[in-house]
Amino acid sequence: MRLHDLKPNPGSKHRRKRLGCGESSGHGKTSGKGHKGMKARSGGGNRPGFEGGQMPIMRRLPKKGFNNAQFSKKYAVVNVAALEAKFDDGAEVNEETLRAAGLVQGGAWDGVKILGNGELTKKLSVTADKVSAGAREKIEKAGGSVSVTAAPAESES
Repeated sequence: MRLHDLKPNPGSKHRRKRLGCGESSGHGKTSGKGHKGMKARSGGGNRPGFEGGQMPIMRRLPKKGFNNAQFSKKYAVVNVAALEAKFDDGAEVNEETLRAAGLVQGGAWDGVKILGNGELTKKLSVTADKVSAGAREKIEKAGGSVSVTAAPAESES
């Protein structure tokens, strides 16, 4: 067997449907679109959720409920592995230095949270809005210090 002997399996390759190429092609005249109507037109068809002119279910049902998502706080997350890579031993780590190092980008954050993914060998002084238990343990184990600026959320009953 040589390269010029290779062929696709019988039935696996189909001939392209040639639309509008005369009556004898089998797809001439209306090109398989029938006579007139919405689907025969250029750009024709209907949008998702269209129910043939009946009032769609999304408009029949009442709007209901409340979502607290708009009030949630969004934190920029930074792992201790990133701190290890970007900062020198004895460095001060806060939001400004994290932004300068390129670890926190954009301005739509309510604060910075340090997470414990990775290893840390450098002694760092970390100031953040939130720090996970694992990250706190790794930073303090390396001889660094952790201070949290934001007070933990209090539950109201």
